[in-house]
Amino acid sequence: MTGEGSLDAPTREIIRWQDPEFTDPVKLDAEMRRVFDICHGCRRCFNLCDSFPRLFDLIDSSPQEDVEHLKSEDFKPIVEACTLCDMCFMTKCPYVPPHPFMLDFPHLMLRHRAAEAASGHKDFTQGQLAEMDRNGTLARFASPIVNWASDKSNKPMRAVMEKLAHIDPKASLPKFHSRTFVSADKSAPLHPNPAAPAFGKRKAALYATCFVNYNRPVTGMAARSVLNHIGVETVVSYPGCCGMPFLEQANLARVAENAAKVSKELAKLIDQGYDIVALTASCGLMLKFEWALICPDNADVKRVADHVFDIDEYVVDVAKKQGLPDGLSPLPEGVTVHLACHARAQNMGPKAAEMLKLIPGTPVDVIERCSGHGGTFGVVEPTHEVAVKVGRPVFRAANTQKRGHIVSDCPLAAQHIVAHTDTPAREPEHPIQIMARAYGLIED
Repeated sequence: MTGEGSLDAPTREIIRWQDPEFTDPVKLDAEMRRVFDICHGCRRCFNLCDSFPRLFDLIDSSPQEDVEHLKSEDFKPIVEACTLCDMCFMTKCPYVPPHPFMLDFPHLMLRHRAAEAASGHKDFTQGQLAEMDRNGTLARFASPIVNWASDKSNKPMRAVMEKLAHIDPKASLPKFHSRTFVSADKSAPLHPNPAAPAFGKRKAALYATCFVNYNRPVTGMAARSVLNHIGVETVVSYPGCCGMPFLEQANLARVAENAAKVSKELAKLIDQGYDIVALTASCGLMLKFEWALICPDNADVKRVADHVFDIDEYVVDVAKKQGLPDGLSPLPEGVTVHLACHARAQNMGPKAAEMLKLIPGTPVDVIERCSGHGGTFGVVEPTHEVAVKVGRPVFRAANTQKRGHIVSDCPLAAQHIVAHTDTPAREPEHPIQIMARAYGLIED
């Protein structure tokens, strides 16, 4: 007998993107209808994102009020609203594998996008935005001009960007830097603190990630400073982007290509005794889980998955196993911690909050809800307004808490929240920056 829910841990099926059936329109349509019919009978996910309200409204407004009579062309807005946050799979759905219904809503949306791309329906703009390494490399050589042109206050240039690239003029865009995290690390070498309990016991290779390398080198420098201060030897590695931007566009061949290239280099560091530490939640999720589902036969991918930590997770692990040096100073202004969806999807617990609660005399408030951003989803038209709508409960919570810092393991989520709130927090931050501040390693 098929029951509702399961006491077993959720499991995920290999993404068989090279199988012709994966993009077969008839088989895909049948699977979409099967899953939508189950979702229609459950409706537990109605408040997670805009995909489910769109699905339920579509059914409720149809003459027969069922999935069977829906038009397949009306499914596209449902797919569009999915940010691949994985929260329906991880926190809500009672029918995920190993349940016999085998529901994986996010990967079904991914399959639909892959089928659209295979049929020639590709979004040129979003495809170009996904080229993070190319864009970051070019932008760093003209970063003052790029940042001037992309600022929300530059209305003429933002109007041009809206027309040519469909960038919403109200969306806050990340800044670029002339000096990447990789180059900053090389110019200022650090050594682990010999007085720390972990000295000589841990080695970490910081996987820079495209966003930290090109857009937020301050996060990488803070992570490096904290790890060295608590006794961990560090090196910085950035063989290339993890491929998450291509995953959003269902360009799975490019994801597999990037996974093979990056994992080959990271596996060499594992051979030298280094743990791999990812500096953003989305990249940690890719290295731990998504790569292995797309490249199940790649031995390097498997090795990386077995040796990778999120940066907050790593600090907590060191604290528990070796201990931290004294000297954390209170931050009485407090911190609002947004638990990023891709951090929650890693099944590691609320490590950002756990880490920050190690700081004495520092109020830590937690928001465990999607910010609504989701990569390019929060930037382009027409989904920017949807991202704002989904994020409103988060904005209200942050405004109520009024803490001096707003942090998230997802840098775009943090930026999105700060842009839509009125709090004492001056800028979006990563949780590791708060640890660096509490140790006196960075100044305001």
